[in-house]
Order: sequence, then structure tokens, then C-alpha cells
Amino acid sequence: MKVEALRCRSKYRRHAAGGALLMGPLGFLTGVVLGSAASIALVLAMVVVIFALTSGAHPSIGAEYPRLLATAGLFAVLAGIAGLAFTGLQRRRPWRWYAQAAMWLALALLGWYYWPRDIA
Repeated sequence: MKVEALRCRSKYRRHAAGGALLMGPLGFLTGVVLGSAASIALVLAMVVVIFALTSGAHPSIGAEYPRLLATAGLFAVLAGIAGLAFTGLQRRRPWRWYAQAAMWLALALLGWYYWPRDIA
């Protein structure tokens, strides 16, 4: 039984004790991007709530609010795309490579957006 569970036609091997798919290197990297983007988006959402609650007492915080909302939104979009890419990859959906390409493109664009431009 264990030998049959390990012999699988797909390029992913199934774990003998439950039939779960083992994660490959691309799945691991996609999971890292997903976890990082989701945690950054969640923390930024918490900061948005704190800014909203304290903006009346500190008017200078209001100037930072639009950029904070944009950053939280960008990371939330990246987390959503990474979630689709991770799900598609783990479930071997036919659209998984498009989702992977979208995730890596979104990550590259986010990196380009925040890359310092005043380096001499």
C-alpha cells in the first residue's frame, strides 16, 4: 500500500499517510510570498484603523493616510493573487501557470514601485 501511494504518475508525490500532496519548491516560494504579503497587508490594515482613530488628535497623520491606504491595498492585491497562485498550484488547476505569472509580475511591480530612485 505504501509503495503504491508513493508511485504516482503526477510530478508531485502523494504522502502515504493521507493522500495529501507534498509541496514542491515553487509551492513553498509561493507560500512564502502569500504569507508575507498577507501579514504585511493585515498589519497595514491595523495601522489604518489606528490612524483613523487618532487622526483627530494628530492632524499631521492625515497627510500619511492616502499613501498608507494605497500601500495596504497593493499588498492586499498581492496577497489575493498569491492566494490564487498557491491554490492553483496545489490543486494542479489548468490556469495555475497564469496565476504564477501574475503573482511574480505583481511582486516585481511592487518591488519596482518601492525601489529607491534617488540612489546616486
